[in-house]
Amino acid sequence: MTNVVALALPGGPAYVDAIRRVWDAGDAIAPLDDRLPLSETRKVLEAIAPSAIIEADGQQRELAGGQPVEDGDALVIATSGTTGTPKAVIHTHAGIEASANATSQALSVDAGSDRWLACLPLAHIGGLAVVMRSIVTGTDVEVHNGFSAEAVDDASKRGATLVSLVTRALNQVRCDRFRTVLIGGAAPPPDRQANVIATYGMTETGSGVIYERRPLSGVEIDITADDEIRLRGPMLLRAYRHDPDPFDPGGWLRTGDLGVLNEDGSLQVHGRRGDVIVTGGEKVWPGPIEDWLVQHHDVADVALVGRPHPEWGHEVAAHIVPAHLDAPPDLEAIRSWVKDRFGPWCAPRVIELRSSLPKTALGKVRRDLLDAPRPDR
Repeated sequence: MTNVVALALPGGPAYVDAIRRVWDAGDAIAPLDDRLPLSETRKVLEAIAPSAIIEADGQQRELAGGQPVEDGDALVIATSGTTGTPKAVIHTHAGIEASANATSQALSVDAGSDRWLACLPLAHIGGLAVVMRSIVTGTDVEVHNGFSAEAVDDASKRGATLVSLVTRALNQVRCDRFRTVLIGGAAPPPDRQANVIATYGMTETGSGVIYERRPLSGVEIDITADDEIRLRGPMLLRAYRHDPDPFDPGGWLRTGDLGVLNEDGSLQVHGRRGDVIVTGGEKVWPGPIEDWLVQHHDVADVALVGRPHPEWGHEVAAHIVPAHLDAPPDLEAIRSWVKDRFGPWCAPRVIELRSSLPKTALGKVRRDLLDAPRPDR
């Protein structure tokens, strides 16, 4: 029987030791996010159903109501998506090893000279995967308890050569001090440095499995008749905690994202199926338009949503964080900026000014919260 042990301790060497200790005992780890309020932590605990917990003092304590997983399982981790409802994803030791090896092969990692820096939240796959692949491959790792630009730069001076970051951190650190920087979670900037690699993946894939629009070794891509991206590979999840078979026939995993596979084998991701806005019979993908809008001198950040409209079905609404509080963007100027590049149906018909956008810890916009009541209204 493989028990699940929750990890509720800060990032650092003790975190790595705790993973090793749990794995050596034949159990699976389940990271917890200490930034969550108690109500959200309870949802995560209900989803992962751990039998024990290792707290900040390093001591392991038993919990009531825990549910074991299968032999060979190594990780139970809550999804960090944009809906606010966590699902528990189960990964095996074999899958984690496959992910670590595929990543290391793609980046030509040398266990003798490279060093990973883990500075993303360890309760999310993007941060935890750095630590796990370091353990699997025997590559040195430095683990931080969250992101600090100063601490990241200091780590590069101490010999860290590889790091995973969220997109918004790129302009805060000296990326040129690292051999390779992986980014994911949000669209990459168009002017990034050559050593910054854009990745695509999710909790279910064990970390990024598409690098610069191309699959890692062992990863296959399929596009369904209705344009949904499906993936197959040895690093994918075994199951969800309460859904033992999440796969289509043949072992294909539906990602919930829509996209196209180009003739050269590269993948172009349009966005989440639920994000597409249909207005006047035309499909509008928020991602490319948002990437273009943030290049407007009056826009610091933006997210698009579709609002019901009696004539068009939906209208495009832009939630904008102004670059200059004393000079907010003008609707007609924003519409013209978009129409000149994408067409008139893509241009926002409504602007909502905001002080910030609701986002996950990895920088993904929580579109489900954009039209919710907020304090800055």
